[in-house]
Amino acid sequence: MLKTLLRPLLAGVCLAAMPLLAQADDQAKAAERLNQLLSQAQTLTANFSQMTLSSNGASLQETTGSMTLKRPGKFRWHTDPPLEQLLVSDGRQVWLYDPDLMQVTVQEMDQRLTHTPALLLSGDVSTLQDNFEIAWTEGGSVVDFTLTPKAADTLFETLRLSFRDGLINDMQMSDPIGQRTNILFTNVQLNPAMDEAQFTFEIPEGVDVISE
Repeated sequence: MLKTLLRPLLAGVCLAAMPLLAQADDQAKAAERLNQLLSQAQTLTANFSQMTLSSNGASLQETTGSMTLKRPGKFRWHTDPPLEQLLVSDGRQVWLYDPDLMQVTVQEMDQRLTHTPALLLSGDVSTLQDNFEIAWTEGGSVVDFTLTPKAADTLFETLRLSFRDGLINDMQMSDPIGQRTNILFTNVQLNPAMDEAQFTFEIPEGVDVISE
């Protein structure tokens, strides 16, 4: 009698668990695919155009520039005038230089992927599944990933990464107040030779230094 009563109950538990198991499997496959695409770029150079939109879709800022990345955690992100800035990391420290203000901010690198989106392109991505819920679609030469941070204290609510022919094509970040930042990459070069000197920053004379 007890076995007869338990049989449908156990069957119901198994059926309820199946979607969760399938979801976990999808997450693992998405993380593995994204890790594969990101990890193939030990070094990377590209130009970019960036647009920031308000919550109602109005354009707030448009910039262009270039980036250079090297794993693990090294990057150089230069934004062109008239809003010129230079962001440099050697994997331990980050320098943010604003030539118009004659000011440089120096701080320790935040190694959390959810706080430093640039680390998704240049850092250790082996913990993707620990940090994000990941959804993905793949069609032809295009693969899209949507990452939702599992932690609450993050700089963005969602991050979309799109690859075309195996190379990063664009990123879109949505922050907690509804602003969206779209970054389109062009002239992407995979694994070129790198000069290590470009991942350190020599502070110019007369510049104000802010340490955080």
